[in-house]
Amino acid sequence: MTQSTLITDEMRSYIGRESEPVTVEVDKTACRMFARAVGYTDPVFYDEEEAKRRGYRSIPAPPGFLGHPVYNPARPQAGSYLPPFRTTVTRNLNGGTDIEYFDDICAGDVLTMTSKVVDLQEREGRLGKMLIIVSEMTYRRGDQVVAKMRGTLIRY
Repeated sequence: MTQSTLITDEMRSYIGRESEPVTVEVDKTACRMFARAVGYTDPVFYDEEEAKRRGYRSIPAPPGFLGHPVYNPARPQAGSYLPPFRTTVTRNLNGGTDIEYFDDICAGDVLTMTSKVVDLQEREGRLGKMLIIVSEMTYRRGDQVVAKMRGTLIRY
């Protein structure tokens, strides 16, 4: 097997290395806005009484919404959805996202998110070399894992 020209030893050293935790909040307004933006019409995403009638603690986070990172300029959090290493390929393309849920996520939840690179591959495309980066983000409420998101980033 020949040495890849895009994937360096430094990049490989990030595989499996978990980031520092980032605080993520799930609030009612954001749940409603996301539901509206993607076209969900089920009242459970808009009406807290309906959500509670159906057994939720509050308005549930719509599928695909895992909250927003909390920004505080006095305590900036390191944490990003992009890997921390540099490469010669600079254009980004979303190669897909999968989310696995382990519990309900509802408005009012404060989660912590950590991320890690789980795979790196190099491929040749019509426009040249591509770097395929697969990352996994783990969302926790306290010690309980409530969701895992696996995303593929294509850099070309």
